Parts: sequence; structure tokens; C-alpha cells
Amino acid sequence: MTVAHQSEATIENNVAEVAEVAEVAESTTITDNTSTTKNDRSAETATAISARVAVYDDLLSSPRIIDIQPTAIPEFIEDITVTTYENARTQGGSLPYTVIREIAENFIHADFKECTVSVLNGGNTVRFADQGPGIEKKDLVLQPGISSATTSMKQYIRGVGSGFPIVCEYLGRSDGFLTVDDNAVDGTVITLSVVPVVPSTATGVVAPSTTATAVAPNATATTVAPHAAAALQATPQAALQAMPPQASPPASPPTPTHIPPIQLKKREEKALFLLYQEGTVGSGDLVEPLGVSAPTATRLLQRLEQLGLVETSASKKRILSNSGLAYIQAQSLHT
Repeated sequence: MTVAHQSEATIENNVAEVAEVAEVAESTTITDNTSTTKNDRSAETATAISARVAVYDDLLSSPRIIDIQPTAIPEFIEDITVTTYENARTQGGSLPYTVIREIAENFIHADFKECTVSVLNGGNTVRFADQGPGIEKKDLVLQPGISSATTSMKQYIRGVGSGFPIVCEYLGRSDGFLTVDDNAVDGTVITLSVVPVVPSTATGVVAPSTTATAVAPNATATTVAPHAAAALQATPQAALQAMPPQASPPASPPTPTHIPPIQLKKREEKALFLLYQEGTVGSGDLVEPLGVSAPTATRLLQRLEQLGLVETSASKKRILSNSGLAYIQAQSLHT
């Protein structure tokens, strides 16, 4: 999204071309599902700057696809933002409109090339991907005042380098996470995620019978985050639904049997929630998010394992145990 290896003049021409395409699109007539434009080249460019929002009800089925049609740049950014926000809220997510808007505006730095937004994890994770020139200096974009916005771009966005800092500040105050990664070939992938609130059942919190599954991030991805690096994870809702019903409901809601009678320190609890987001972590994965040394991170994971909240996987990394998942469920219900 921040432009690398591309001249300012080229970007200004691309943005101007997008605006011209919008004007052409307004004059398009549609007859029997066939579009006729004044200029074939403009019609092709208009198709190139369309966007898609993919809404995942779960990771076991294909997402619902919503196409965002080409239009003038302000309306195009607004359509992406509103569509994403409304679908995330419908899924139960809590990311605010302004946070989603800040990242959607950054598509302008990618010349709106192959914009894709994914709504995942019950609306609590939103991923923005493009196939633009990418971000070369990922650490700089998180700092206030760092921007590659050109004069043409500033007609549509502030362009003063405030977007990422605003998002980071919100996520930091909400125990959320931000990652900035390279796309598979070209472009950038930005992921916003907040800890979901796990719903209770009619008879209280029920811990699933298996360890929560999660999608581990690409080990080679370059991640930048002020508080933590978080990848999309599968929620435990499917495991909750798979639990067999009780033969007869108890007289009063039971206390989850897998939750140890302990009080974690803030740092330990944050590490546990990070593990819930990541799926698997090693001590090195906690150093930057928690602001601790490698030995301290190792001791922290050892303590969580002694408490029965995490386990060691075959890959020698820690994973969340049944007790750990139940603890997170109980904490989410009281936030």
C-alpha cells in the first residue's frame, strides 16, 4: 500500500485515470446485460479497479462474495468500508467503522489493484490484500507523519501518515493486533484482529473436548505490529456446537471444570490470548509483542504449561490446552 519503486508521476497518472474511468462509468448504458462504454480501454481499466469482499461464515465452506463496482474514488473507498463494516458487524465483530476506513483508504497507494477484503473469525478479523507495489519499509508506516501520498492522492485522503498510528492506538487499547505482510507475489496484506467474545450455552460455559485448532501464520511472512502479530484463527464455536447435549440440565449452571482456580498476571494473560490468536507460538514469538527478553518469554510459557493452560506440540511449540481454552472463554464472558 505504501508505494515502493514507483515514481510519483506514475501514481498521479494512475489516480487521475481512475477518476476518468468513474466519469466514463456514469455514461455507461446497460441493455440486455451488455454494457456499452464510450471507450473500451476505459472499460477494461474500470474492471481492473473493482474490489471484492469475501465474508466467511466459517472455514469449512466457501465465502460469500460481494463485488464492489468501479466508481469515483471517494465513493469507491466508502463502498468498500461500509460493506466490510456492515458484514463484520453482522457476523458479531466489534471493529469500528473508522478503523476499517483508515485501512481501506490505503488501497489508493496500491492504485486499487486487485483489492480484496476478507471478513473472518466471526467478524473479529478483517484482512485487506492488494497486488500493488507493496510496502518496503514496514516499520516506518506505523509511525506518525510517514506517508508516500502524492498531491493527487490528497484530493481523496488526508495523506499525512496518520492512518496506521490511529489503527495501532485503537487496537492497543482493545487488546487487538495488527500485522503487515507481503502478499504471495506482489502487494501487501494487512490484518486487523480483536479477541472475540465466546458465547455461552444455555447451561453455562462448555469447554470443547479437543484442543482448539488454529491456522498458523506463514513462517516466512514479514510481520510488523506494535503490540502483537496475529493471524486468522478458527474460532472454538464449531467445537462448542459439536459437544453432545446433556441428558438432563442441571438445577444451576455448572462451573467449567477445566478452568484452574488461578489468577494470571496481565502479561501471562496477554500471552495466552496471543496463543489463542496464533494457534502455536514459541518463546521468540512473544519477545516483541510482550516487550520481554527471550529468557523471560521462555519462563512465561513454562509457567503456563505448569498451570496446564498450554501444551507442547510435536513441533516443540506451545499450543492451547483444553483448560487454556476454557480460561479464555470465561475471561471473554466477563469483559
